[in-house]
Amino acid sequence: MPRRGVPLQGRVRWLLLGLFLLLVLLLLAYLLECTPPAADVGPAPPGVAGETYGKEHHQALLQEQEERHLSRAASLKRQIAQLKQELQEMGEKMKLLQEKKELPGAGPGPAEPKDQEPGDLLEYLHSQIDKAEVNGGARLPSEYALVPFESFTSSKVYQLETGLTRHPEEKPVRKDRRDELVEVMEAALDIINNPDEEDGVEEDAPMQRRTYAEGHFTEGLYRTERDKGTLYELFFAKQDSSSFRHVTLFRPFGPLMKVRSAAVETAAMVIHVIVPLAGRVDTFSQFLHNFREVCVQQDRRVHLTVVYFGPDGLREVKSSLEKMSREESFSNYTLVPVDEEFSRGRGLDIGAHAWKQGDVLMFFCDVDIHFTPDFLNTCRLHAAPGKKVFYPVVFSLYNPAIVYGNMELAPPTELQLIHKKDAGFWRDFGFGMTCQYRSDFLNIGGFDLEVKGWGVEDVHLYRKYLRSELIVTRAPVCGLFHLWHEKRCADELTPEQYRMCIQSKAMNEASHSHLGMLVFRDEIEAHLRKQAFKTQTKSEG
Repeated sequence: MPRRGVPLQGRVRWLLLGLFLLLVLLLLAYLLECTPPAADVGPAPPGVAGETYGKEHHQALLQEQEERHLSRAASLKRQIAQLKQELQEMGEKMKLLQEKKELPGAGPGPAEPKDQEPGDLLEYLHSQIDKAEVNGGARLPSEYALVPFESFTSSKVYQLETGLTRHPEEKPVRKDRRDELVEVMEAALDIINNPDEEDGVEEDAPMQRRTYAEGHFTEGLYRTERDKGTLYELFFAKQDSSSFRHVTLFRPFGPLMKVRSAAVETAAMVIHVIVPLAGRVDTFSQFLHNFREVCVQQDRRVHLTVVYFGPDGLREVKSSLEKMSREESFSNYTLVPVDEEFSRGRGLDIGAHAWKQGDVLMFFCDVDIHFTPDFLNTCRLHAAPGKKVFYPVVFSLYNPAIVYGNMELAPPTELQLIHKKDAGFWRDFGFGMTCQYRSDFLNIGGFDLEVKGWGVEDVHLYRKYLRSELIVTRAPVCGLFHLWHEKRCADELTPEQYRMCIQSKAMNEASHSHLGMLVFRDEIEAHLRKQAFKTQTKSEG
């Protein structure tokens, strides 16, 4: 054993010696690398000559570093160009694969789920471009399958789906729309003023770059396909020039991402329905019939508070509530008489403060609203204390005397509750119906009680929530209807309130086609008389 250890120790010594020499060589190489290179000229003369030598030496070092950086930048440009080429080739390969899949004779390949998330996100985004008719068209089954573009200039948007609060021509007032178009404009200008080789701009004309500005933008188009992304087409031209620059941009939608999955238990969520009222006893009887069928006989997790202004009709309203209570064994209601002039905001505020059992989900309702059992759960699902409030868009029914004018009698209310263009419209300019928690209503400051009469107090409260950190959910709801009733716009209203009232009255009467039939009624009757006369003349002949 001792004899075997001798050669082993010798090997260890030689190994340590080799490592030591290697370290010395590395240290020497490091020192040589850090030592500045000697000048090719002789020793510097004293005085001014020495200072000149020092400046020239440092300038040479700076020039060497600059050349090194330029070489590095050129290398990075080559790498970027190479990456772009690879991405382009990948896009072409994806397009070829897509075309092969669409060939009539191609056999069924391996089954792949349609919405399978690709491993490479960039590859997925390029495939979205191919799907979105950016480089080529797609076969569509009918004229209704085409997604139309909307056009825009630097200050206006021209849109097809206008609704009642959006106009055919309008400024992009919504912040997300405005920021979107500004971002698209800036990106297009950056592309034009900093062209790539593939943009077809000559590299030997650097003075012609950065010459396009926002004022040179002439027109643009954009459209959004919900499963693909948004396509933008922008055109620029200088003044009095027939030469245009066309930039195409695409914002692809990515694959679906899970945000959250949570259970929502609504069994203990009581809805406090608050109805401000003055007069309109017959309408209240109709409302109570709907409330009885939906809230009392089916849901039973509802409390009704009626805030009644003035003495006229108070006895009838109280009698109707007591009758419902006796017949249905239902005591979850409160009648609050108020000897004041009617104010919707004041009534809702009184109803909110009348609740003394802690926080509760409130539904601000009008007496001419009809709702279904499904709406109550929608109200519960889209409001959360301290997080979000719900502003449903009501479907407002037109005047049944006009809608069903060709019938002897209009059908019962239950049969009028349909979502048809000639039956009604989405009341997207109204913000009176809302589901929100009492704590959020009190924290936000409630209604502006200085506002009297019709309309404006709802908008003020809505704007308060928009300026807060709460989420405001706004969506059309199929189970919420506004029943037609004749509107009267009082002379006491302010000019703004009166304008809103007249606008609501005009929109509330009938559809465009039905109003047209009324306008041209005399012309239609004259045509019918002529046709009848011709028929009678032929039969006599």
